[in-house]
Amino acid sequence: MRQSATLIPTLREVPADAEVKSHQLLVRSGFIRQNASGVYSFLPLGKKVLQKVEEIVRQEMERAGSVELLMPALQQAELWKESGRWYSYGPELMRMNDRHSREFALGATHEEVITSLLRDEVKSYKRLPLNLYQIQTKFRDEKRPRFGLLRGREFVMKDAYSFHASQESLDEVYDKMYEAYSRIFERCGLNFRAVIADSGAMGGKDTHEFMVLSEIGEDTIAYSDTSSYAANIEMAPVVTQYKKSNEAPVELEKVNTPDARTIEEVASFLNVEASSCIKSLLFKVDDRFVLVLARGDHEINDIKVKNYFEATVVELATPEEAKEVMAAQIGSLGPIQVSEKIEVVADHAVKAVVNGVCGANEDGVHYQGVNPERDFTATYEDFRFIQEGDASPDGQGIIKFAKGIEVGHVFKLGTRYSEAMGATYLDENGRSQPMIMGCYGIGVSRTLAAIAEQFNDEKGFVWPQAVAPYHVHVITVNVKNDEQRELGETLYNQLLDRRVEVLLDDRQERVGVKFADSDLIGIPVRVTVGKRASEGIVEVKMRQTGESFEVHVDEVESKIMEMLAK
Repeated sequence: MRQSATLIPTLREVPADAEVKSHQLLVRSGFIRQNASGVYSFLPLGKKVLQKVEEIVRQEMERAGSVELLMPALQQAELWKESGRWYSYGPELMRMNDRHSREFALGATHEEVITSLLRDEVKSYKRLPLNLYQIQTKFRDEKRPRFGLLRGREFVMKDAYSFHASQESLDEVYDKMYEAYSRIFERCGLNFRAVIADSGAMGGKDTHEFMVLSEIGEDTIAYSDTSSYAANIEMAPVVTQYKKSNEAPVELEKVNTPDARTIEEVASFLNVEASSCIKSLLFKVDDRFVLVLARGDHEINDIKVKNYFEATVVELATPEEAKEVMAAQIGSLGPIQVSEKIEVVADHAVKAVVNGVCGANEDGVHYQGVNPERDFTATYEDFRFIQEGDASPDGQGIIKFAKGIEVGHVFKLGTRYSEAMGATYLDENGRSQPMIMGCYGIGVSRTLAAIAEQFNDEKGFVWPQAVAPYHVHVITVNVKNDEQRELGETLYNQLLDRRVEVLLDDRQERVGVKFADSDLIGIPVRVTVGKRASEGIVEVKMRQTGESFEVHVDEVESKIMEMLAK
């Protein structure tokens, strides 16, 4: 491609609204442009990188036995109501009505559509298993779109769905897709980890996220410092064993704690450690209220609460709900003499508290000398977030944290959707059975941004060859010089004949501008046709290492092929 004939609007200044490196560089180098908050156009260079990622995905999906199809982005509300997600998915689902007042949604995901398709087309176990995927634009009304392509309202996604007649078949395909995802992100050159995760609004159990390690990641990975264990912080179990102190229990006593509502304020006011306090949070779990307890220096993990109760929705009670249900403000809640209508559950660490502090269910009042089991009863389970320094759940090493960008997610959905939507088949005995499902997603445009986040330097992008928009950037220093222009054209056409992807900078620009743009764009190999063109000598330079060589025109092809083969 001739650079004069394409659209690469590079910028010298960093865009004011771009917070992270990938967003800054994708805009500066002319790969993307924003149309609205969280909505972007992919310009020619951005589209080429996106296509490279998509091609890697397609190759590995085919290798894993998944077949491509394409489903509508506009989805009937009736399907979402069948699955029960029309009301539970949340405000991120973009909803609309057509001219006949029929309800629709723009596809945020496609479990309902694919399930309805398979229930109509597959009736026998002989047609199973099936593994189908698509690459399509998705829509989610993010409350706060940010970081460019990393969190947008419109994005490109690969979503695959598998259907099975047995759990063993699902397990086999899940493993194949897990391996395919690992190969995809390896081929993209990414530094990533596969971590144990929560299925969230998708439903189902047994799920892994693929996280690209990055300081700007919105997810926290808990990993062992000595083993391969890794999990999303939401899912990492705490295996710490707690021992009670030998301190003798004291009498329970009420104390006034005016204006002390947080654990830090209460601990400071009473001159005790936060670990001696019992944190009490009132949650609304589907349609009931539950009081969840944790030690004051720990944080309650609402995902563990949700999974424990097998709930659809778990959220903190509002101040008004807390006042109505517990007769006290948030900050003064506690487990002593709680109504029988309120279930009390506690993290394991609470059971080991001796002579602790908790809210008295009176505004500005707390109890001292609190001893669990003597003063209140609760059901104990792992309800807290794991912390750095805790023992690794696999028994090897201790936990450390890292930030990650989620680029892929694989789920074992089971019969969550097939039962709700009547997707059944006849087994060997002629009996109707719900199909067992798996679901596998990759954020394709997000993967592009994650690569951009990892592969750059102070000058611009340093694209891995597998996803670079072009392999070679031929720069004619002075297009008005006949020898330079003709040699640049010759090399350009020779490389095209060798099936090498080439961008020819044939613009009438200053050489400094051309070099700056080339570094910004980040194509792996640069060939500069300059003053020594009359001698048949050009400079060949590697973008990644900065190594450069003066090469005779007769050897340029072989030198470039050698460099691209590394």
